[in-house]
Amino acid sequence: MYGYHGYVDGGLHIDGAQESPIIESQVIRECEKIKEKGIMSVVIAGVYSPIDDHFRQEHQVREIMLRELPGADIVCSHEISNIGFLERENASILNASILKFARRTIHGFRSAMKRLNLKCGLYLTQNDGTLVDAASAARLPIRTFSSGATNSMRGAAYLGGLDTGDKQGRTSTIVVDIGGTTSDVGVLLPSGFPRQASAYVTVAGVRINYSMPHLESIGLGGGSIVRELPDGNVTVGPDSVGHFLTTEAKVFGGSTLTATDITVAAGADIGDAALVKDIPPLLVSAAQAKIKSLLEGVIDIMKTSPEPLPVLLVGGGSVISPESLEGVSRLIRPPFHDVANAVGAAISKVGGTVDLIQSTVDQTVAEAVEKAKAMAIQRAVEAGADESTVEVAEVDAIPLQYVANQVRIIVKAIGDLASGAAELSAVNGVDDEDDEQEFGREEQKSTKARIKEIDTLALNIAAYRPEIVTSKETGIPEWFVSEVDIAWLADGCYVLGCAGGGSPFPEFIQLRDQLRAGHRLRIIDSSHLAEDANIYWGGHMGSPAVSVERLAALETIDAIKELMDYLRHDSFDAVMGLEIGGANGLQPLLLGSSKHFDRPVVDADWMGRAYPTYWQTTLCVYESGQLVPCAIASGDGKHLIMTRTTDDEIVDRALRASCAEMGSRVGMAARPTTTDRVRKYGVLNTLSLAWRIGRCIARAHAQNTLNTVAEQMVDEIGGPKTARVLFRGKIVSVERRLFKGHSYGEITIQQLASDEEEDGAKSSSSGYEPVATGGFLKIPFKNENIYAKHISETGEEKYIAMVPDLISVLDTQSGKALGVPEFRYGLRVTVLGITCSPRWSDTEKGLQIGGPRAFGYDIDYVPLGVYIEPRSVILEYA
Repeated sequence: MYGYHGYVDGGLHIDGAQESPIIESQVIRECEKIKEKGIMSVVIAGVYSPIDDHFRQEHQVREIMLRELPGADIVCSHEISNIGFLERENASILNASILKFARRTIHGFRSAMKRLNLKCGLYLTQNDGTLVDAASAARLPIRTFSSGATNSMRGAAYLGGLDTGDKQGRTSTIVVDIGGTTSDVGVLLPSGFPRQASAYVTVAGVRINYSMPHLESIGLGGGSIVRELPDGNVTVGPDSVGHFLTTEAKVFGGSTLTATDITVAAGADIGDAALVKDIPPLLVSAAQAKIKSLLEGVIDIMKTSPEPLPVLLVGGGSVISPESLEGVSRLIRPPFHDVANAVGAAISKVGGTVDLIQSTVDQTVAEAVEKAKAMAIQRAVEAGADESTVEVAEVDAIPLQYVANQVRIIVKAIGDLASGAAELSAVNGVDDEDDEQEFGREEQKSTKARIKEIDTLALNIAAYRPEIVTSKETGIPEWFVSEVDIAWLADGCYVLGCAGGGSPFPEFIQLRDQLRAGHRLRIIDSSHLAEDANIYWGGHMGSPAVSVERLAALETIDAIKELMDYLRHDSFDAVMGLEIGGANGLQPLLLGSSKHFDRPVVDADWMGRAYPTYWQTTLCVYESGQLVPCAIASGDGKHLIMTRTTDDEIVDRALRASCAEMGSRVGMAARPTTTDRVRKYGVLNTLSLAWRIGRCIARAHAQNTLNTVAEQMVDEIGGPKTARVLFRGKIVSVERRLFKGHSYGEITIQQLASDEEEDGAKSSSSGYEPVATGGFLKIPFKNENIYAKHISETGEEKYIAMVPDLISVLDTQSGKALGVPEFRYGLRVTVLGITCSPRWSDTEKGLQIGGPRAFGYDIDYVPLGVYIEPRSVILEYA
């Protein structure tokens, strides 16, 4: 997987237009390099290739490669998964890596069929609940990952009788598959197919975005070990005797108390009930209550609303479930529940899926949807479905942020397997000996990974010190950023993004790779800037829907070069960030990298958080006209300069209009600033603050103290006078809408019940208890969170935090920030409030630009606390 990578011209824009055409000579040159290295598996990944139905660029490249590299396995990324370049590329690489093994596996199935004298076609189940013929499975083996869980859910619906009758009258159904060690929980949609995981999933820590069912798993099964603690509490799992249940459990003569033993002691007929007669009734009832609580908790996470839903129980361990559960309308344990997986495979259908972006300039959304439906039906038929049985199972139309007249449409069609398809597959399937012999003959090349991942869990965080080196040339201490630092900075920037700013993950990957290539990243304290320093600053602007495909490359660098050329600057002294929140928080490090301008990055920015527009900066609070001249660049040769303005706000509006015409993703360079302005108007030491917050998250993971990660952040930020835990609970409602390109909406968070609370939090200590308890918390957002309003059980309303103070929603389980795209029902969250810089709150104009009224809310700003300037990492560790 570390063999080689290269680049050729190509790719599309979000509207389907070519960014540049395929140049055959470039592809041939790449083929020569691949041939020299003896590589026989190649992935082709093109920007926006999943929507490329006209130019078919990946097909063009594949045809050239098949000619130049005879016998090679060529994988086109658009055949593997959908929008999301990094994740699609990763999924394609994984698919290419296992092709020979997949062919060997399919050959094994074929050999078994021959020994059994079976003449039928061979099909495998995919992870979306549909069938794929053997030849396609050998070509796209990744699509069969996690199909077992899907089969269980489909089989459960069939056995429970929920896949019959009028589809319009069906409701979503939760399936709980309880085994010996874990309970896997998924949701069957009214279509009869599993709800798919959103955004991306991970395999071995690597993000991929091929279709997978959305599953939540907990350590609860028939073999889960039951313990009574000294304080009287009872635990069930997560450790288990697993497949040793029939020898280790008490009812089978063993010595370990398991969940199965508890069930038998309560009256179930399994094993020898006489062997568990001595279990105290209080212990039995306490363990059953714990099992009930665990199942209710994981079921609630999977729901998308508080309404009760039916639950299907399957799997051999489902006997441990109680007869009723809170939040469940019906509890169904169907006959033959222990073989639901095999039944689900047997009833699978053939599907066809379309995921494309269409323009609505010359057609309505309804017409675009109908066009997508027809394409999905055709794809299902081509995959082997009986055309007379094909129906549309799922339709989703999603308007794109910041992009006018573009809608993403996802359609899935399903039908029964056509009778002739099996015979066709038997002829064209992978049923010869060549692949097995090839696999056996091939020398298995062992390529050691040249890159050693940094494992922050093994890192001694308490002993870690950032590298601060005093420059021999300038005498200034400089922070030389490491991989550990980058990981902590990325997590901290997302917390400071207040749910906006975009994920810093792609920027983190770029910076990590630059460090591994030997480049250096430096940060300096604002107090060490020369008095006459010329400081460039900027960042990215555009649609998140574009950012997931057109990854940050040289756009901002091109914009800075354009502005330098206009201003006749040969060089500059330092670089500074527009905003610390989200992806733009890491942008100045990319600009200052020795790979590009090799300039130190100032530990400061113009927001101290994330805001949706470029004029919402502290610089504009104190001076007008400091945004121009400015330049934007699209990364593919289109540049634009704005030289004058009468109003700071119009700069952002004009640039965004141009941005939409330049591909809805640009880099921006603003008028260079001065040392005096940085010190007087900038929000200082924000990279230090992000690093400290990220370190809190890493430390909490390493020390298993995630239940107090928010309190650890409060301590790091300055204590309860500066930051507060605002509320703890779970998201019970998410509303989203788009208006003029911005993502608007609101989340509602409900107080957790006492038995759902994590133990051991600092919240009982003075100063650490949440600002509000009980009832609900409502947080509206416009890209970023705007205010937090508490509503008590009696209906009393109170604003407990608001912009320009920072409101961050943390995932309680991981301690990491949630952005607006990650908000969903059922997530356990902790809401953190952080006092903003007085650059915002000390002036009326600061509140006009960054306060509640700037977002259309007639609310008087009330400070959350007293601001304490973050400690400089450079000054502390120099």
